[in-house]
Amino acid sequence: MEQSGSLFDQPVYAKDFTNRWAHRAVGAVLAGGQATRMGGLDKPFINISGKSLLDRCVDRLSIQADSVIVSANGDLNRFDTDLPVVADTFADFAGPLAGILSAMRWTQANAPHAFWVASVAVDTPFFPEDLVCRFVMAMGGPAPSVVLAQSGENIHPTFGLWPVALADDLEDFLKSGERKIRVWAEKHNCCHAVFGGIAIDDLDIDPFFNVNNREDIPVAEAIADSLAELTA
Repeated sequence: MEQSGSLFDQPVYAKDFTNRWAHRAVGAVLAGGQATRMGGLDKPFINISGKSLLDRCVDRLSIQADSVIVSANGDLNRFDTDLPVVADTFADFAGPLAGILSAMRWTQANAPHAFWVASVAVDTPFFPEDLVCRFVMAMGGPAPSVVLAQSGENIHPTFGLWPVALADDLEDFLKSGERKIRVWAEKHNCCHAVFGGIAIDDLDIDPFFNVNNREDIPVAEAIADSLAELTA
């Protein structure tokens, strides 16, 4: 998909700096994992202090993107949402890159004005509210670069900014049998956006804390409750 001119020459419509690039990004909540460590719980619908993981992610992402879609597998009818729910185009749970590709294809068909897909993982409900803008600033120029999130020494490859123009290249990569996000990302001038922690009661909480198993649920609830008190 060709897009003329430098992306940094495009007009900025948002008044808030944290979402100034929202009109050029489609947000994708990656909810296609198998949740093998959850003992039968369906991750998107796990309740964290009165709100599902999916709803928490959508709330944070919707202020940062022109539109938000859900990337999922299995029975899509289980998602009770007005948002588009997009299935992977590759069968057999081909991993997050398959969901990212499906989001790119949806963007090409439904939001041709968007330059990027910004992906987030459904089990990580406290990601930064300036994620997309920081991704774009980290990219630093008009080349079609991939940007991944980093906190401390940890790279979070499911949190990324993916140029829609690279959709065909990604499809070829997946057709070759490759699945690893960072292997494909490193092919495309990959850089990192570094994020600090969330300060709660003098504790530094990783903004990419994720709910991997049942034991993480009460921890997530404590973080959610503390954040609610800070913003009340």
